[in-house]
Amino acid sequence: MLNLLVMKTKLASIVALPLLALTLGATAVGCSGAAEDTDASEDDLTSLTARQRELKFSGVVFVEPNASDYTILAAIKKQTQSAFGALREANVGVNSRELKDVDPATFVKTKVKVKNADVAGDPGVDQLRVSYTFTDSAVVPVPMASRSALQLALLRPNYSDSNQRIFDECTAKDQDAREFMNGSIWYVFDPSLAGCKTAMAKEQQKIDADRAKLGSSATVVPQSEANRLYIPVSMALGRIATSTKTAYPEYDRLYAGGVEPGKVVIGMVSGMMADWAAGERHEVFEDQGYEMWYGGLREIFNARPGFKLTSVEPSTDALKYTVDGKNIAFGSFDDLVKFELDGTNPAGVTYANRDKVRAAVANNLAKHWLTFEAPVQVTIKGVTKPVTIKLQSYFGAETDSTPHKRGIKTSDIFVYNGHSYIGYGPLDPSRFTAADFPKSYQVLMINGCVSYNYYEKDYKPLKEGGTQNLDLVTNGLESWVNESGESMGRFVGSFIDGKQNSYKTILKNSQFTGYGYSWGQDALRVVDGELDNKYKPTTTPITVR
Repeated sequence: MLNLLVMKTKLASIVALPLLALTLGATAVGCSGAAEDTDASEDDLTSLTARQRELKFSGVVFVEPNASDYTILAAIKKQTQSAFGALREANVGVNSRELKDVDPATFVKTKVKVKNADVAGDPGVDQLRVSYTFTDSAVVPVPMASRSALQLALLRPNYSDSNQRIFDECTAKDQDAREFMNGSIWYVFDPSLAGCKTAMAKEQQKIDADRAKLGSSATVVPQSEANRLYIPVSMALGRIATSTKTAYPEYDRLYAGGVEPGKVVIGMVSGMMADWAAGERHEVFEDQGYEMWYGGLREIFNARPGFKLTSVEPSTDALKYTVDGKNIAFGSFDDLVKFELDGTNPAGVTYANRDKVRAAVANNLAKHWLTFEAPVQVTIKGVTKPVTIKLQSYFGAETDSTPHKRGIKTSDIFVYNGHSYIGYGPLDPSRFTAADFPKSYQVLMINGCVSYNYYEKDYKPLKEGGTQNLDLVTNGLESWVNESGESMGRFVGSFIDGKQNSYKTILKNSQFTGYGYSWGQDALRVVDGELDNKYKPTTTPITVR
């Protein structure tokens, strides 16, 4: 799980998985000029490291002869879920939640006799063999954009009785795999491993031998085939036509005022980064996410100077503390940031009591909404008006959806940074209704593991107007814990620094910068909903002062 002692730990879905072998060249972080944004080809998406492809594969299940379509569909969904891990381990992100969107129209049903080839004269058992085709959108790393297929595998639907075997043969057998072994081994299923390939080859040898004994009848199936644990499949990657235009957020709509008149409201919810699946708990100030929360705020304040702390909810004094009988006061929130990140101590703080003061501050501010405001003058097409950029920030989120719902409902730009809890956590789309979203234009950034799969497809129907009013930014694979706060701070800063950055520049600015991140520089981050945006800085110039 999240090993907080390792430099490159991963965010959120659950665990810190090893950095996968695929390596991309480093991408420079920073503001880029307009010329960089206009470089486009037919493959361009609003992503720096990912390309969209159509994913298609065929599978097969065996069920009782009179099984209903409902029963068949349940068996197939259990099987397609196992493709999630196989694809994730291959660096491919898939759009349909755990590959659940199976089309019954593709079912091909054949009545068969399943016979034990090792029993002479076995009369066999009646079964229904159902083949199907699964089709979905996927994102792949740029170096894989020309790949036409991947040779992977699925698990049989009732694989849970073989968890130990799957663990031994088809996982990395590390701590992550152990924690998933009993409940969600599909997440770490990796058919590309040498041991897994050997196990699949052994199964196939037995099936081939049994077929030779039983003959070539299309309606007679060896028991070894019907019961095989691993089903080899070829996963086709087809081209999807994509737009080549440079896409921008709808800055004119943001500055026009959405959820609050005269304001651009940014909501940021930051989660505790301790390993929830392993039951890990820290003091708040020791949680890795706490320091990164400050790091993210600093990045925002650097991008847009002038933010002042205007309120804390529930009400508390964010700047004054009493520790060991000593009164300690911070002159401003900027001093708190320097205290946490730079080791700059105010009067009364010593080496001996510093951690006590840190704990007092963290316990006072965690699970509170801190609101910062920065007044600006915005000129759109020659017309100037005052606008307040309002930043509402919350640290300490866990499984309760309350802060996430508040942040989404009350923000023009909402950013979540934290665990995705394999998609079943506080942002699970099943916990939300259309009433939880404002009707105005909105940008949602979900920086958690595999958020492209968990949230992207299922959020769009909840938003009135769909992508006309919603831009979604998600990750195709796991995102790193380390530097995630700063990354999200740069993401937000790129909306309000006055440069009217394109989405590609925003993604560049918010990439991870640490050595060795390779593809993890942005975890196959993609923007969806942006292609119908109408804003262009050349036709609607905006100045922010």
